Amino acid sequence: MTEVADDGAGLGERLAALLDGASSAETGRLFAATAAAPLLDPITLYAAAVEADLEAALWLRPSEGTAFVGIGRAWAVEPEGPERFRDAETAWHNLIAVAAVDATGMADGATGGPMLLGAMGFSGRRPAESDVWAPFGPSSLVLPELLFAVGSGGNATVTASVIGSDGGARAARAQERRWEQLADRARATAPNPGGMVARPVYAPLTIADETPSHEHWRRLVGMFAGAVGRGRIDKVVLARRVGLRSPVELDIANALRRLAASAPESTTYAFRRGGRTFLGATPERLARTEGRTFRTVAVAGTIRRGADAAEDATLALALLASEKDLEEHAIVVGAIRSLLTPVTATLTVAPKPGVMTLRFVQHLVTEISGTLPEANGLLALAQRLHPTPAVGGEPRDMALALLDEHEGFDRGWYAGPVGWLGADGDGELCVALRCGIVERTSATLFAGCGIVADSDPDLEWEESNIKLRAVISALGIPADER
Repeated sequence: MTEVADDGAGLGERLAALLDGASSAETGRLFAATAAAPLLDPITLYAAAVEADLEAALWLRPSEGTAFVGIGRAWAVEPEGPERFRDAETAWHNLIAVAAVDATGMADGATGGPMLLGAMGFSGRRPAESDVWAPFGPSSLVLPELLFAVGSGGNATVTASVIGSDGGARAARAQERRWEQLADRARATAPNPGGMVARPVYAPLTIADETPSHEHWRRLVGMFAGAVGRGRIDKVVLARRVGLRSPVELDIANALRRLAASAPESTTYAFRRGGRTFLGATPERLARTEGRTFRTVAVAGTIRRGADAAEDATLALALLASEKDLEEHAIVVGAIRSLLTPVTATLTVAPKPGVMTLRFVQHLVTEISGTLPEANGLLALAQRLHPTPAVGGEPRDMALALLDEHEGFDRGWYAGPVGWLGADGDGELCVALRCGIVERTSATLFAGCGIVADSDPDLEWEESNIKLRAVISALGIPADER
């Protein structure tokens, strides 16, 4: 990667200087420039891009004050199959290796530069054309034409990326004009600082389809619990797909605001493809890498929230004492430990689980961190970890075979790795949970439960309903109507 010296220029000038100095034959080379940007509301900027009919991505962690908004598509890697992580890593490395990048417009401590945003998909299979996942593909990591980034220190940047030198200064000016138009739109429509999150439209949604049905769910949970009890398998994570219909168009920007406000410790995300939006707020990190260091987490075992702080505390103690939930959690921790031990220089696993409190549920959680012998990058680690027993099962291959045979739908990006990847190969991937696909007046939501020997089908069904409430409530349906 070639970098240039800082000359104090703006975004368009920086990109134009790179392009004007390039050969017309460099058709596949990446040219990218970063400049300081005004601090904009990320959700409003995302909505402005969608309104302009552009491909857009949002990655927002309110508790840390960090955000990324990707606008447009300069380049993408969309591999399928079991080697998709390696294929994506190779393609990105090859692009970055010969890129011309001016990142000198970033202040100290700022975040930005060329970056991929997207997801790897749960199975890596290409969805059928008739499937709700069709526009999203088996996996998709996109280099945006424009990337707005906010670091934890509050510094904002914008990065413009172009593949090939055709157009020179004209291409650079076009990128700058598009950014200025979107930024102006975001400023004009942003909510007042400290203002209330918009109230949802309490539209009476109806269930259009449900896979599996409640009765089929009972049979599957009974079958899987029996298999665990007989020692054939340790755990299976069974998921549901619920289709909803609304008499009015669903407000995606408002849903994202409500998700971010109700779960600030989670990561709120959205990806728009082909008129559909995949959105959610996940509490679960799959992997975060910075050089040789990494962090992951085991999240498994669930109980509802209480009516007040005292009941919350009582329920949390019950969760920490639940044999069923502790068994489910221990399976996940043990599997992650086994996966990481052979490839790590150091590995630190918290000695006992804590409790993570979200809006509707509480989870058992164990933090895991360590160092690698060398900096292998995010995707190599993610390939080893995905899918963890928290979303697939244990042993992995047997659990996935059971799900393929009996679950009844393609998970698509649900429960797959979703996140961002920087030019240095580091980044963060989370597990795509508490999520759904929204298209105008319809929504398709997903939720799953870990099945062990003493799982009760009706209690697991209720747990999945509680998990669905995060997105249902954000879309505007009162939680007590589900």
